[in-house]
Amino acid sequence: MEGILPLFKPAGMTSHDCVFKLRKLLRTKKVGHTGTLDPDVTGVLPICVGKATKIAEYITDAGKAYEGEVTLGFTTTTEDASGEKVDEKAVDRTITRAEIEEVLQSLIGEIEQTPPMYSAVKVNGKKLYEYARQGIEVERPTRKVTIYGIELLDDRDSFEGEQVSFKFRVSCSKGTYIRTLAVTIGEKLGFPAHMSSLVRIQSADFTIEDCYTFEQLEELAEEGNLAASLHPLEAGISYLPKYRINDKVAEKVKNGALLPIPEEYAGNSGPIIVETEDGKALAIYRAHPTKIGMMKPDKVLRNDQ
Repeated sequence: MEGILPLFKPAGMTSHDCVFKLRKLLRTKKVGHTGTLDPDVTGVLPICVGKATKIAEYITDAGKAYEGEVTLGFTTTTEDASGEKVDEKAVDRTITRAEIEEVLQSLIGEIEQTPPMYSAVKVNGKKLYEYARQGIEVERPTRKVTIYGIELLDDRDSFEGEQVSFKFRVSCSKGTYIRTLAVTIGEKLGFPAHMSSLVRIQSADFTIEDCYTFEQLEELAEEGNLAASLHPLEAGISYLPKYRINDKVAEKVKNGALLPIPEEYAGNSGPIIVETEDGKALAIYRAHPTKIGMMKPDKVLRNDQ
């Protein structure tokens, strides 16, 4: 069995829990996820099966889109609804729609984020949440992420009350912490805040509409038709540039040969999909670090054709 299974991750399960359950369902150990989703978060989690596990990192590197909710009035230890309150301040004024939209627009582009203590980022070989559980605060590395677009999903013109909640949709680069984004939105509005709910609506080219729930997969398993849930390996990397080659060159690619960088991708350091004439992805190439004008295989995907 080989391909990509777009899973709708339910609340209460880690990404690893999902992989463990799918290994039993699919009856194969070669199953991997494409980036951690917090247990409270639901939505699109592409799962790689068989040879498709080779492209998991490229799906992880692709852009993501989320629909989340910010709640102003208090922040938490985890920056989401599962944590303990650490700062509280009632919303003591009316917040206008224009004010929120101005804040959201100010976040578009490259921004810096400091990962929350309750995250899987490693510092000195240890995950931050392991320090957090021991009550140890450590210096966290700041990272740059990109917000491609963000919009308010609420038609109110004004927002008031001791706590104020509103939903938003965001498309962003890998590594973006939406929890931290929610806190930042609150700070810019002058109030402590946290992310009160979150759904991932897209990962690479997979959307919620493409996804299967565990209940649907169990039904397919009973029918002996689990293969119907799998997309071809190529679907997970369809966002990458493609270079089509003939059968003669294909044999060289399978053996890891260097190739000249195609003219249309001059200046592109990669990754670039090298595919057969019938659209099968053979390998993923990147610019050679020392040989100018040449590219080398980053990963050979198929070498048994």
